[in-house]
Amino acid sequence: MRQIVIDELSPMERDNIDSYLKRTLKSGPMIGLYWIELSPDLLSRDQQGHDECGPFYLGVEVEERRVLFELLVRSTVKLHCSCIAHATPAQRQFVLNFIDTMVAEEQITS
Repeated sequence: MRQIVIDELSPMERDNIDSYLKRTLKSGPMIGLYWIELSPDLLSRDQQGHDECGPFYLGVEVEERRVLFELLVRSTVKLHCSCIAHATPAQRQFVLNFIDTMVAEEQITS
């Protein structure tokens, strides 16, 4: 799986990140799992043509000493479809910008 990982987090940094994600993202079906929903202007051509598969999101998982940002665009209703694909350059940049903002606001030094 392609992903961006922030690791070697202190317990306080992990709690700060978890709090930030709770405030800014939709919670997933399990504790520590969040969804970054992609806006329509970030969707690939294939994803734009699959309204029945949306909304589309990227997963974020908070673990004890690290946080993982998946770079697989997922559907909320289907597991297998051509619209489920690795993030485009624009989608990756969106995630990197989100991470940069989170790290700055929560003063993460790891």
